[in-house]
Amino acid sequence: MQSELRKKLLDAFAENRDQYLSGQHLADIVGCSRTAVWKHIEELRKEGFELEAVRRKGYRIVKIPEKVSQDEIRLGLNTIFIGQNIHYQESVESTQKIAHQLGLENASEGTVVIAEEQLSGRGRMQRHWHSPKSTGVWMSIILRPKLPIPKAPQLTLLTAVAVVQAIEECTGLTPEIKWPNDILINGKKVTGILTELQAEADTIHSVIIGIGINVNQQLQDFPEELRSIATSLSIEKGELFNRADLIRSLFSKLEKLYLLYLEKDFSPVKLLWESYAVSIGKMINARTLSGNIYGKAIGITEDGVLLIKDNDGKIHQIYSADIELTE
Repeated sequence: MQSELRKKLLDAFAENRDQYLSGQHLADIVGCSRTAVWKHIEELRKEGFELEAVRRKGYRIVKIPEKVSQDEIRLGLNTIFIGQNIHYQESVESTQKIAHQLGLENASEGTVVIAEEQLSGRGRMQRHWHSPKSTGVWMSIILRPKLPIPKAPQLTLLTAVAVVQAIEECTGLTPEIKWPNDILINGKKVTGILTELQAEADTIHSVIIGIGINVNQQLQDFPEELRSIATSLSIEKGELFNRADLIRSLFSKLEKLYLLYLEKDFSPVKLLWESYAVSIGKMINARTLSGNIYGKAIGITEDGVLLIKDNDGKIHQIYSADIELTE
């Protein structure tokens, strides 16, 4: 109940940016007493929101905190379910680990776990994901699609498209996707996506999508071994970005694509993914568990499997591999 009242309060401020809203008007919108409104405003102040109070005019938000708390993300969020239930923590071992537990506890679809920093963030193949405090977006999202298990990898590609669209919208940068889950800018990695299932037999109970976006890191924030291969939105654009704006945009893009996917299947998402793909039409080396495959990436299947045509004209289907562009 308290979170619903807080959401209504934040929605009111978001819809009336730079305008003063009286305590009584807010009480009418939220459906509580003026005293309750005042208490919620004091809670927002404790979280770092700067609110101006002017007699006979009311309240307005002057400054939003740098943290990506539930309330800051909710301020202007226009989704139906993604991000409507947020679990925020300052520091965690891994948002993915917490999301797995919430998935087992029947958390609603669209539930998000987000943190200021991860101490043991991880990517594909159990690799460490560098997640320094208050610089990036480190989060996991729970989805509950009614899909056969073989279709689950499509959600990784769908998420990659949503991330690219959100980055374009919020920064003006033009990212590219390297199959299956890396987002690159100028050839350097800016985002990683990790998709994991909770399933049994042929039934998916939940899909946990981990997303790590390097937003405001500077070069010195990266370990030496990552500086030649990783980048941030701030490094590429030369300015700092509001992380909550990016998160809200991502939630909106992801929800629209996900609903489109559930209605129309993978075909429209596939076209979007291929339009952003850096590897299609390029010569690549795919390092798989059974050996290296060298050839031209010619596209992806309807299931999201990468197709490589080798020098002998044979087409290989790549389900899992490390991809290196060779031209």
